Amino acid sequence: MGPLAAFGVLLLAACFEAGGDALVRLGLHNHSGITRLPWFAAGAVVLFIYGVTVNSPPWDFGRLLGVYVTLFFVVAQIINFAVFGMRPGLPILAGGTLIVAGGLLMTFWRA
Repeated sequence: MGPLAAFGVLLLAACFEAGGDALVRLGLHNHSGITRLPWFAAGAVVLFIYGVTVNSPPWDFGRLLGVYVTLFFVVAQIINFAVFGMRPGLPILAGGTLIVAGGLLMTFWRA
């Protein structure tokens, strides 16, 4: 699998993980009783798809973990804003800058 395809798979996995978490959160905080069940079921399905997506390719996941964590952070912030209307504050932006910098460092630094 080439680097661009690996990046695409990791981005897709980050979307599934953050999206599944968001579905469960919507069920927990915006619904009650039996109306939560479809949200929980949808979240479970999406999180299962995440697990299959991220673990199917035969790659050294430890090597790509920095890229994945970076992509997950960025996707989670986009979902947090788009779905929950939460803008990241200065601590999240500062920490996120470090996360993205670390991901870039692990991706492009060739020892």
